[in-house]
Amino acid sequence: MTTLVIVESPSKANTIKSFLGKGYKVKASKGHVRDLPKSSLGIDVENGFKPQYINIRGKGDLIKELRKDAKSADRILLAADPDREGEAISWHLMQILGTEPEKIRRITFNEITKGTVREAIKHPRDINMHIVDAQQTRRILDRLVGYKLSPFLWKSVKSGLSAGRVQSVATRIIVEREEEIKAFVPEEYWLLTAVLVTESGGELTARYYGVPSGKRDLKTEADVKRVMDGMEKDFRVESVKKSVKHVRPQPPFVTSTLLQEANRRLNFQATKTMQIAQELYEGLSLGDRSAHGLITYMRTDSLRISDEAKEAAKAVILDKFGKDFCPDKPNEFHQKNKNVQDAHEAIRPSDPALTPSDVRGKVSPDQFKIYKLIWDRFIASQMAPATVDTVTAEIRSGKAVFHANGNTIRFRGYKAIYDDADASETDREETLPPLEEGDVLQARSVTPAQKFTQPPQRYTEGSLIKALEEMGIGRPSTLPPTIATILAREYVRREGKSLVPTELGCLTNELMTKAFPHIVDYNFTAEMEEDLDAVENGEKAPADILDPFYADFEKQLETAEATVEREKIVPPRKELDMICEKCGARMIERMGKYGRFAACPNYPKCRNAKKLEQDPASAPAAVKPLPQKEETEQKEEVVGTEPCPVCGGEMVLRKGPFGNFFACRNYPSCKGTRPYARDSGLTCPLCGKKLMIRQTKKKKNYYGCESYPACQFSSWDPPAGKSCPSCGAPLLVKKGKETLYCSKKCGWKEGGDS
Repeated sequence: MTTLVIVESPSKANTIKSFLGKGYKVKASKGHVRDLPKSSLGIDVENGFKPQYINIRGKGDLIKELRKDAKSADRILLAADPDREGEAISWHLMQILGTEPEKIRRITFNEITKGTVREAIKHPRDINMHIVDAQQTRRILDRLVGYKLSPFLWKSVKSGLSAGRVQSVATRIIVEREEEIKAFVPEEYWLLTAVLVTESGGELTARYYGVPSGKRDLKTEADVKRVMDGMEKDFRVESVKKSVKHVRPQPPFVTSTLLQEANRRLNFQATKTMQIAQELYEGLSLGDRSAHGLITYMRTDSLRISDEAKEAAKAVILDKFGKDFCPDKPNEFHQKNKNVQDAHEAIRPSDPALTPSDVRGKVSPDQFKIYKLIWDRFIASQMAPATVDTVTAEIRSGKAVFHANGNTIRFRGYKAIYDDADASETDREETLPPLEEGDVLQARSVTPAQKFTQPPQRYTEGSLIKALEEMGIGRPSTLPPTIATILAREYVRREGKSLVPTELGCLTNELMTKAFPHIVDYNFTAEMEEDLDAVENGEKAPADILDPFYADFEKQLETAEATVEREKIVPPRKELDMICEKCGARMIERMGKYGRFAACPNYPKCRNAKKLEQDPASAPAAVKPLPQKEETEQKEEVVGTEPCPVCGGEMVLRKGPFGNFFACRNYPSCKGTRPYARDSGLTCPLCGKKLMIRQTKKKKNYYGCESYPACQFSSWDPPAGKSCPSCGAPLLVKKGKETLYCSKKCGWKEGGDS
């Protein structure tokens, strides 16, 4: 019996092919084979929102090949990724294969290893249409929003824009954070720090806390002076509290946390991280063994870990760290998000025994970094907690109360492999000298410091993904494409690691918020994810979501087109406090590929521009001229020897995509052209007129008679080192015939025409 296994990618196909013996043929569909048309809506709104799929352009030959293989196979196993997209790809394949549906089955596996793949083949199932419906419903929603809203944005703001459910919300989050930053008013506060010395010479640092009755903030210099005036010379230890904290390891990665950590630790963008993780999942060859998947499926929001993986992690921990680093029972992690799809495991190494040192040098440097990050996090998640001794001393001087804190790690536990030092204050070790209640301390210094509150930080890719996750917006597979889209559409730009809204992004968000508040509402987008989960679980039908959504959306669109279109939103023109030194106009701020710059408003008549070195909204603009193109000396135009065939005017040499040519100087009023030709100084051996050097479309020179087409003599470049034996002139070779001609008028020739 022959079995055809169809997966998405060629690399995944090659990995699986090595696990299966005779009787199996593994092919790749290279992603989707059908999709909605790009040139039209592709949704029959009047008939239950029926999608109108077409075969993707360029995949005709692949589809024919798959149909041929399917016809000759006894059974077909569709092995696309174990998520909604993979289920939909499998369903589309079933539609186009043109074979008996009963011989088509679906298999899934969470990791691409020999044992897992073979076990999955033993348990095929039917395609889950609830999962397919959930994917189709999302696709239809996104198509309705994108294809209905985008033309509206073209008319109102700028052509080429796009709108989407999740991308519009992501843009709104970034824009609102920027508005918070601009509206932020710094508030003054003060810190009071005392460096104290014990009787035995030990030193510690204490910070002002308040008064015996509670915490007090120092908001002004007068507050600091009042506290310092009431302090005494000596400091006395009022109390010393000691405790032991057990710091649990963080759970293994899910998609969102992997993207956040890769961005924070490695400065990897989300799309890069997912691409590398996909390569690790689909399989790599390590030289001494056949290709196999190094990690489990990387699009997941589940924290579940199989019992086999826990046992494998325990064996690694015992071998490398010892019994003390193993907890009494395996660590369990519970989901905070009730909408988690628990079909997969968390992201972990397929074989925990395969350490990062085992793969170093056998994979690319970036693949190694991501694998090590995943391996370290997973092994650490199954290790014992870290034990931290904490000491808090309350110290008084007069009525002023100071606190001194110390943390000492007694047992590193999971921190021996995964250092999350910036996760909490307890991770920072600071040892206090021995202190007892009643000890008298001497002040080496008491230093006040003025501070100001800081605005909230701009989002990075990692923090944006975290915000979207906390709001319940998007799913693991949609997060990286969402960020890539808002960057590609220039709604957002990068400044270092930060995501900053552009003027276009702010305008588009303003329009969307006014005209389509339902679309960009955080709760609506999160609830839509819950509805899609309900479709996947069979609790709702697609029509239960699409009908009410479209009815409301259509009303908003009609209202917006009747009102906002007439207003025509115009981007504001921000004038700067600088004058163009070339024309005297007040310069304006513009946004370019490399950030903000000052431009002359009289462009293109005046092209003066200067780079802005800092945000002109927060400080006086310090500018420096943008690099200007050097003015090069104009080359003298080459004038042709023949007049324009249309108007008789002068012809000049021009450069085109297929080489040089002569064009009429009166262009564009006259569009006459002639092929490139110039006098070679040689004579046509047939008619005695001039030979012209001409050029083909492949930019190859040849010689042709100036009286063409009356005389059709032509020749490639003269043979090197040969000359006429009669007069010594260069020889020519006639095209198409092996005949040598003298390039002068002596008439000598030799060859086929002799």
